Amino acid sequence: MAHRDDILRKIDEWLLPENFQDYCPNGLQVEGRAEVNRIVTGVTASQALLDAAVAAGADMILVHHGYFWKGEEPNVRGMKKRRLKTLLDHDINLVAYHLPLDDHPDYGNNRRLAEVLGIGQARPLEGLVWQGELADAMSPADFASHLAAKLGRQPLHVGEGKALIKRVGWCTGAAQGYITKALEAGLDAFISGEISEPTTHTARECGIHYFAAGHHATERYGVQALGEALAGEFGIAHQFIDCDNPV
Repeated sequence: MAHRDDILRKIDEWLLPENFQDYCPNGLQVEGRAEVNRIVTGVTASQALLDAAVAAGADMILVHHGYFWKGEEPNVRGMKKRRLKTLLDHDINLVAYHLPLDDHPDYGNNRRLAEVLGIGQARPLEGLVWQGELADAMSPADFASHLAAKLGRQPLHVGEGKALIKRVGWCTGAAQGYITKALEAGLDAFISGEISEPTTHTARECGIHYFAAGHHATERYGVQALGEALAGEFGIAHQFIDCDNPV
């Protein structure tokens, strides 16, 4: 058993949320019971995840996508009411870390995605964008198949670049706009979660392969790593629950 505040202090010590200007509050978003025996992690604090966490006996839910985003309607009604009521009725803490979890050199989504995909020499390129190299160069078709096999989701491939891909850049989630950073670095390909209409033209006209591998699919791994680290640090149970999202 661990105290909620000790867990929060440790996460803040690791992720340093004060260094980020984010789109949502990082840390404790909904307060629950003080004593924590079991943490459930997930990508997004959807109703499906909340219900699964209740069934699993969670004291704390730790996610990448929480609540109270900038520009979000502040009224507590409908979907928001149902979600908050679930947490409050069951006295469960909701903890969320957004950009700090993308960025972290050990537990971050970008670091963990590199490990899942087997990208070597993984390191930050600029800001939240990372770069690395494949052990063996792949054709664009083979690389798309590699992404599909590792992430369980067929990526969308656009662009016209080199015949073989070796040097890769990536940023998980809705980071398609960072394709320009990969171009400036002379990389062969860029991976993010989502794609926008202009991304296709940039990839085609500037000579780079772009892969939209799924927002959810690329951001499943950081929160799992953080949950496992907390379980080891405090001797508590951890369970990752994957509520699939095709986006």
